[in-house]
Amino acid sequence: MTIDALRHWRRDLHRLPEAAWCEFRTSSLIAHRLNELGFTVMLGDALLASSLVMGRQIDVAAQKERALRQGANPDWLARIENLTGVMGLWDSGRPGPTLGFRFDIDAVEVDEDGGEQHQPNQEAWQSHNPGWMHACAHDGHTAIGLVLAERIMAQAEQLGGRIKLFFQPAEEGCRGGKALAAGGQLDDVDALLALHIGIHAASGELVLNPTEFLCSTKFDVEFMGESAHAGLEPNAGHNALAAACMATTAMLGIPRHRDGMTRINVGQLSGGSGRNVIPGQARLQGETRGASPALNDYVFGQVQRIVEGAALMQGVSYLIRKQGEAIGINNSPELIEELMPLADAMALNTVHTRRFGASEDAGFLIERVQRNGGQAAYLILGADLSAPHHHPAFNFDETVMAHGVGLLERFIQHRLAVS
Repeated sequence: MTIDALRHWRRDLHRLPEAAWCEFRTSSLIAHRLNELGFTVMLGDALLASSLVMGRQIDVAAQKERALRQGANPDWLARIENLTGVMGLWDSGRPGPTLGFRFDIDAVEVDEDGGEQHQPNQEAWQSHNPGWMHACAHDGHTAIGLVLAERIMAQAEQLGGRIKLFFQPAEEGCRGGKALAAGGQLDDVDALLALHIGIHAASGELVLNPTEFLCSTKFDVEFMGESAHAGLEPNAGHNALAAACMATTAMLGIPRHRDGMTRINVGQLSGGSGRNVIPGQARLQGETRGASPALNDYVFGQVQRIVEGAALMQGVSYLIRKQGEAIGINNSPELIEELMPLADAMALNTVHTRRFGASEDAGFLIERVQRNGGQAAYLILGADLSAPHHHPAFNFDETVMAHGVGLLERFIQHRLAVS
């Protein structure tokens, strides 16, 4: 029955994916189900520090209208104001610690593979929203969280303490974690767990202590110049696109650092209005990464100097906007030791350490809990994949979702069982 429920939720969410900060349908369904089960539901400003929201430029009314057309719960959709994301609180009324679990809910802005060999196409649960796809298993993470909520309520009389289920918006682009961490709901959490399906691990494996999480800054740069006729008076123009191109090539040449891993990428570049017009505006989107905050700051500092120099050379102005951030993750050693026998009892192939090599804004949540005296860890739940993460043909072995529910349920029983 558990795997049927997991597949139901996963495939429903996969069919109607929503990008970062647009998860209105998803949030309404989560809120409705948690409330139906008996959880206290928290939304919006009660959950997120809105001043720290990053990379959010959406038409809320249009996104809500689409969500309603696609089956959002109308009552809960009306209660969600501008910010997506949900927390469910279960309080036993008995003494015990407070446990937290984080599940990310947003999709990736990728067009899903339309080929006949792609399982979602074969079974008719492929994405119905062009340009958006659950290509990073967040649909599976959300399904695990919702079925875990059912398991909690099924054994509520045998548990003490409190449980908080965090369904986080906008993990892609590292845009939502900082606001969730600062919202205050993590400050009383004694132990927090987050997990990710896939990521360098096969079905049946559990990576207890993934390492080498990269700090990251996501940024947009806008160059503002002066348009002019390219033939009649090119001297009157100030070429914003030339500044953006110069900045791009210089950024890609930033020296790597001797003290550790650094990364730079410019993923989008656009500007201009016609072949005979000096471009008056241009925009680029990029990201920096580093193995430590200092290394990431080094790369982003170089980006800022390059942008300033390119703008000066072309006589244009500029604006840099941070659109997302991530910090590193260091799991609490005591929590890893506690989880190991629980995983062994499930006959999972436990791997103590394996390189992560990407960025995750769960770092802000983990840091917040640890700074307040709690323990926190990020786990990799292995899964055989049809294609890499963020690939149009991405899919994962759905049976591993039951492993995720089972492990988190065992942890809850271990910490909260009433003697």
